[in-house]
Amino acid sequence: MGIMKALKHFVGDDWGVHPADHKRPVADLPSRRLPLPERVHLMLAQHVGAPARPVVLVGQKVKKGEMIAAAHGNISAPVHASTSGTISAIGEITAAHSSGLPGMAITIDVDGEDAWIESDPVADPFALSPAEIAARVAAAGVVGLGGATFPSSVKLNLGRRSGIDTLIVNGSECEPYLSCDDRLMRERGADIVSGIRLMLMATGAAQAKVGIEDNKPEAIASMRGAAAAFAEVAIVPVPARYPMGSDRQLIVELSGREVPSDARAADVGVIVHNVATACAAHQAVALNRPLVERMMTLNGGAAVAPGNYEVLLGTLVSDLITLSGGSKGEVARLIMGGPMMGVVLPHARVPVVKGSSGILLLDAGEAAAVEPQACIRCGSCVKSCPMGLLPLEMSARIRHDDLDAAVDLGLSDCIACGCCAYVCPSHIPLVQYFYHAKGELSARQRAQLRGEATKKMALARQQRLEREDREKAAAAARRKAERAAQQSAPKAAVVAATRLPEQAGESA
Repeated sequence: MGIMKALKHFVGDDWGVHPADHKRPVADLPSRRLPLPERVHLMLAQHVGAPARPVVLVGQKVKKGEMIAAAHGNISAPVHASTSGTISAIGEITAAHSSGLPGMAITIDVDGEDAWIESDPVADPFALSPAEIAARVAAAGVVGLGGATFPSSVKLNLGRRSGIDTLIVNGSECEPYLSCDDRLMRERGADIVSGIRLMLMATGAAQAKVGIEDNKPEAIASMRGAAAAFAEVAIVPVPARYPMGSDRQLIVELSGREVPSDARAADVGVIVHNVATACAAHQAVALNRPLVERMMTLNGGAAVAPGNYEVLLGTLVSDLITLSGGSKGEVARLIMGGPMMGVVLPHARVPVVKGSSGILLLDAGEAAAVEPQACIRCGSCVKSCPMGLLPLEMSARIRHDDLDAAVDLGLSDCIACGCCAYVCPSHIPLVQYFYHAKGELSARQRAQLRGEATKKMALARQQRLEREDREKAAAAARRKAERAAQQSAPKAAVVAATRLPEQAGESA
């Protein structure tokens, strides 16, 4: 959490914080495309839901955009080759060819041609039915690119079934250091608006509101120009306040509707997508091209050439850094994502996935750690919490291993934005407590589910054994009856044969 202490801030009037954004000059530089790496490592689980299943073999040649792993289950997404080459490995990632982290991946040795699979763009994408639009988004492997990575087609279909009236598009990009969405809106506003209009058709919503923080005037101007001819798409500047990019905060800001803690956005008539997701939807539906690359921010004091880059999915972070110009001095902390909610990487041999928005190479000054002190109960964490929670009380319960009390105080509603830890004058790592507690609760839930499954299996076994015993007893009874019948039949024949003729005549 040291980076948070290096950012000058003040607490907002109602919720959230205002960290120094550190977005410029990177945000003002045109995006660039990285050279091709030697190989890419495409994870099978780059989305919420079940991992994709490989449909290729080692040694097989593939082209860019070719599906290499199919979606599995109702909530899943396919994976496509991010460039052309030869499949060299399928299975658990090992340090020999990738990150050394657990997970299944497909490795492609790049041939350098970057040749696309043949596909024809759609003549008129807006003539497609809502179901066809959602199906094309699903086939392209599009997921939420704001970080949630939920399969986008599922949300499109949910919106249509739920009867939503408003599509909210998140262009706030409130995380410090990151500016990939800003560049995307500046450079590809027309594609984003096209994707938004397709999403409106797919969901049946009447209007779309694009929320962009007011510290991005160039992006606002670009998007307003692209949307000028479409009255159903409104570009709405929102205050620059972290975490404005949280869907519930943005929903309140743009629609005035509050989503209950136990409900979904669709329950109040809205659905939220990211601007990068809208751009990917345009490519999927209009251009018939799957999601194989994304724009990412490379930033931080240790980066030689900070900027926004088009990066192939599956590119190792180490290759991204090398191909962009390398690093300078010591990289004190390597983060995937933003400094507030990003993940600290143990090393750079980690592949880029669909949800990767940026890589931060922080120097010693940016990553300076501060020793935590005792809580002074100032209430700053309470004031800054965008969810209206009591972080100091929740952390106190967690420290005493009273997780149920923390849940009662709203732990499940915590979005782990880091505002509380950011403003804490005692430098208490509050978010770490919440992550720990959620992990413990998940482990308990899994253990409980395993226990319940074991009980069900034991009960089913007992019922099966009892059923088999009953069946065996019934079979034994049948066999006994059959033997008795067989034994009585000869006796009856002997009796009949020894009867006197006159007795037989009388009977007749």
